Amino acid sequence: AEAVHALGLLKGSGHAEKLAETALADENTDVRAEAAITLGRLHATSAIPKLKQALNDQQIKVVVSAADALYELKDPAAFDVYYAMLTGQRKSSQGLVQSQIAILKDPKAVEKLVFETGIGFVPFGSLGYEAWKIITRDDSSLVKAAAALKLADDPDPKSGQALVDACNDEKWQIRAAAAEAIAKRGDLRLLHALVPLLNDSTDAVRYESAASVIFLSQHPHKVRRFRR
Repeated sequence: AEAVHALGLLKGSGHAEKLAETALADENTDVRAEAAITLGRLHATSAIPKLKQALNDQQIKVVVSAADALYELKDPAAFDVYYAMLTGQRKSSQGLVQSQIAILKDPKAVEKLVFETGIGFVPFGSLGYEAWKIITRDDSSLVKAAAALKLADDPDPKSGQALVDACNDEKWQIRAAAAEAIAKRGDLRLLHALVPLLNDSTDAVRYESAASVIFLSQHPHKVRRFRR
């Protein structure tokens, strides 16, 4: 697994990409997960079909790693996994199975996943995982908040609605992430979901929502055109 991880430094090497693709079929879970992450780091677009197959892996660590790689490669298949992480439901046949979604609801399992994948599943910019724990005192919302931010780039209206619903989540971390994601998504039709958050009981949520409302209102030229 460590050797496969090191291959990620060899950008532009076709041989490194082939080795990582081979490792994606290894019998060891850690090796497969590292292979997926490495293929993303290598920007190996030729590996997209195999990474999509990895979304069906029985081990959630491999699925999450493959989704992260596909996200880096700008393949929309990644969004099915992020949608499942945020909502606990499957958006399509490629989404997480129910047993894997259950794992994401276990704080200890989430913490283990974050450390073992090492794929930067931490929202709010450069905020490190330890800082996240100190500030939020919550592990369980980490993956959902990060998934919300990933869905900012998904043009599917289902993901837009998922972000609207996340604005009402009981965890303030997820509400704040949803507000930021709506701004990054640039869809004025979701602006209504931010208005109630301007009176949220948590400072971070109010700040994110206010900034998001200002951005969407004052930068119409940056607003995206999503399909209905």
